[in-house]
Amino acid sequence: MRLVFAGTPETALPSLRTLIDSPRHEVVAVVTRPDAQSGRGRKVHPSPVAELAEEAGIEVLRPAKAGDPALLDRLRALEPDCCPVVAYGALLPQSALDVPRLGWINLHFSLLPAWRGAAPVQHAILHGDEITGASTFQIVKELDAGPVYGVVTEEIRPDDTSGTLLDRLAVAGAGLLAATLDGVEDGKLEARPQPADGVSIAPKINVTDARVDWSAPAMRVDRLVRACAPNPGAWSEFRGQRLKLGPVSPVHSADALAPGEIAATKNEVLVGTATHPVLLGEVQPQGKRLMSAGEWARGVRPDTKDRFV
Repeated sequence: MRLVFAGTPETALPSLRTLIDSPRHEVVAVVTRPDAQSGRGRKVHPSPVAELAEEAGIEVLRPAKAGDPALLDRLRALEPDCCPVVAYGALLPQSALDVPRLGWINLHFSLLPAWRGAAPVQHAILHGDEITGASTFQIVKELDAGPVYGVVTEEIRPDDTSGTLLDRLAVAGAGLLAATLDGVEDGKLEARPQPADGVSIAPKINVTDARVDWSAPAMRVDRLVRACAPNPGAWSEFRGQRLKLGPVSPVHSADALAPGEIAATKNEVLVGTATHPVLLGEVQPQGKRLMSAGEWARGVRPDTKDRFV
């Protein structure tokens, strides 16, 4: 089939590579978000999907909006049979959805209808799910509500961050997307409507949401920090400045500490929660490099009056 692939971040790369290498399909163009500032120097860079497409000699379309008339005209001229989508980052208007004869097929990183929305992996970890996965579905106007073609499942490990879990799902999902497109082309795969029960929503987690509430149980603190790693990054305030937190470890055997209370030794830092303390891993002070919690504590020397807030 002739394909126009839509995607933007690194998460989409396993799927794009798989489709480029597929003997059954031809990726004639990619649609991605416009070049954006990134890194410390805030230089303008193309998206990871744009970089891979350009390396492969594939046309790159960077519309400011998915409904731009110029994009629609180009899509019609390309005459794609289908448009696979992985983490494109913008809603598609009906005028775009109507272009390919077999529609737009999205790879979404949850077991639909669970966790529709922008941050399914983060919410799965945050809410303590034990199993998640990826789904391919036909895109319709309503957000992530289209009929489903297929799923793969993935266990959520106790130490998973949203980054490590998403890396595995991106690889497994690439195979699912390719198999879905093969089945659709053969006419052997039929999408089935999502059940009305079990719908949950996964809105984007912003920096404000990522602030740790030390009055919560240790399990909740652990889940929040892992869900926000690497982005947007969980954080707390120490002496009026933001401290970014890497994954923590609940310590059931430690002496009780008040919420936010700090107990630092030469190499370890414990912080109190509503239940038992957590052991800090890596931290990043505002404007500084990532470092171990022990190294940070040796520098700031927290006393008995200091608290995380």
